[in-house]
Amino acid sequence: MTDGGFVRASLSELVPYEPGKPVEEVQRELGLKRVVKLASNEGPLGPFPAALEAMERTARDLNRYPDGGAYRLRAALAERHDVRFEEIAIGSGADGIVDLLSQAVLEPGDEVVCGWPSFPSYAIYAVKTGAVPVKVPLRDDRYDLDALLDAVTQRTKIVYVCNPNNPTGTMNTRAELEAYFERVPPHVLTVVDQAYFEYIDESEYPDCVAEYFKRGRRVLVVRTFSKIYGLAGLRVGYGVGGAELVTALGKVRRAFDLSSPAQEAAIASVDAPDELRRRRAANIDGRTELERIMRAHGLEPAGSAVGNFLFVDIGSDAQSLFDALLREGVIVRPLAGFGAPEAIRVTVGTSEDHAVLDEALGRVKQALAPS
Repeated sequence: MTDGGFVRASLSELVPYEPGKPVEEVQRELGLKRVVKLASNEGPLGPFPAALEAMERTARDLNRYPDGGAYRLRAALAERHDVRFEEIAIGSGADGIVDLLSQAVLEPGDEVVCGWPSFPSYAIYAVKTGAVPVKVPLRDDRYDLDALLDAVTQRTKIVYVCNPNNPTGTMNTRAELEAYFERVPPHVLTVVDQAYFEYIDESEYPDCVAEYFKRGRRVLVVRTFSKIYGLAGLRVGYGVGGAELVTALGKVRRAFDLSSPAQEAAIASVDAPDELRRRRAANIDGRTELERIMRAHGLEPAGSAVGNFLFVDIGSDAQSLFDALLREGVIVRPLAGFGAPEAIRVTVGTSEDHAVLDEALGRVKQALAPS
């Protein structure tokens, strides 16, 4: 233990997750009236209209605690995915599901395997429990599934596959995942993080609930309402997995961690295929526009991005570019905490957001250019 033996020793090396800067903080610190946030992979369109109406109705009953079991939300998701109610786990965002899983299954000395750079919570929550994160380098900015398998030992409990990977935005194909599942040892639980699932319109991108979980693979599939559904501020995530595992996650979940507005907004958003199609198409157009802007300023996005963000390797310390853009009123994401200190991540925004970024990059690139 540290701190005279009071604080757990496993926390001594823990670097906590650092969120993207809020707009209000940047306005306050730099005295800016207009700030554009393209840092946290939030959807730019806000909640669905039906979700707004549901939250307004719920506001009248905020003197009451929420449904601790999230019964109606779990039932709606079970129907949506054609799985059993007992196979739906609920958490505070996809990140919350990763936290619950780590608490439920990891012991000190256990190992988790993930690609790197990738979503930091996989490693952070492992370290919290005293488990050991094994970070496997990406190949061509994508998860190297063969290398993940080579890193598995008898101490490995979880392998994370972030698909598409955050922060690089690249995906693994159905064929690659099929080959992975044929080889992964039976003692390993595979967690496929599909937080950006609804954005993707690629024929080789698999629906891991339908194609792996429902066909008997040992997998937990993680999804969220924070991205295309526009509910990041409410923190609603879920996992689809075996009933025994879901029960274990429920045992470590806080009783009221999903507020009533969060539950009702998510329920109202579950069955809205037309709105999802509209937002998916708008994101593809926005991503294309953002790619064009980045390339016009000599910044090449990684791979073939499929989500709502781009990964750009700057080739030097990206913090300088982040700081310079911040002074111009544009927030992007420096990625040292994700394992990529020489890169930034830029979220797809509106065309107006992109125009501000375009102008800011012009000024910043000129100021940072070697004289």
